Amino acid sequence: MALPPPDPQFVLRGTSAPVHALHFSCGGPEPDIPLLFSGSENGFIHVWNLKTHRVDTALDGHGRKSVYCVETMGGKDRLLSQGRDQRICLWDLAEGRTSVTDSVFTEHVGFCRCSLLKVAQGRWLMAMAARSVEEVQILELPSKTSVCTLKPEVGAKLGMPMCLKLWQLSCGSQPVLLAGYEDGSVVLWNVSMGKALSQLTCHQEPVMSLDFDSEKAKGISGSSEKVLSIWSLNEQQNLQVYKTHELVNAGISDITIRPDKKILATAGWDHRIRIFGWKKLKPLAVLDYHTATVHCVSFSDHSSPQHRLLAAGSKDQRISVWSIYAHT
Repeated sequence: MALPPPDPQFVLRGTSAPVHALHFSCGGPEPDIPLLFSGSENGFIHVWNLKTHRVDTALDGHGRKSVYCVETMGGKDRLLSQGRDQRICLWDLAEGRTSVTDSVFTEHVGFCRCSLLKVAQGRWLMAMAARSVEEVQILELPSKTSVCTLKPEVGAKLGMPMCLKLWQLSCGSQPVLLAGYEDGSVVLWNVSMGKALSQLTCHQEPVMSLDFDSEKAKGISGSSEKVLSIWSLNEQQNLQVYKTHELVNAGISDITIRPDKKILATAGWDHRIRIFGWKKLKPLAVLDYHTATVHCVSFSDHSSPQHRLLAAGSKDQRISVWSIYAHT
């Protein structure tokens, strides 16, 4: 008989608003304190101390407009955040600073999270939805130089980009972008050439979230439907449907594969977090704690497996933190 799902290890309260983005920074050596960054609908970014379970700092840089993406850039002192004020902010948090050092105006009105890829020491590529409805812009950071704009072919009718994932097979190899669109398709783009390599219709509805495992050349996407779509990339760089998984309830806000590629988590409109084995998409657990839509899920990057956590942020203004399958 299967074990009953666990309760959260702890719950973080105090955002005073629905939580739309989460990002762990646990990578530092001891005595570095593991942190969790959260982005809220009221425009605040909270930096949570995972030893005290309290907020160390509250950052206010998006004019009280919802924050829906937070990422660190090589250590916990450099932060990127994206908000509904159409700005992507770069922060310097070293030595207790709380200042925005630079920002990019996106001119995009949707809620497509940008995607970051480290390409060299101190150099990053960032993909973001562009002003023109169907386009994705690639910038280099910190210089903000435009690398290219990815435009679908005339008549393609993909709609808005909904989710983005920049990746490369190995350091120094060509950067590639996976983009999920409003029409339910996932497109693989060659960033250097600025052209689409492959397109696959995965869903009947807009692709709300996707993640990709470059080692297995396999990815997963979710939409407002009851279906998870698993797809793979063959050697000719063609996307193909690998399998689909029927869910009990419709609506996936976020999907993330754990860094060790053993399990993945989904954030559901049905208030639940679902855990699957990544190899065969075997359902492992349903975590039932929240009382409203779960907007985001994030796995910690802690170096020791027993300290690896899963965090989920919800419309109910709470962040649940779980220790689940930490030893697998």
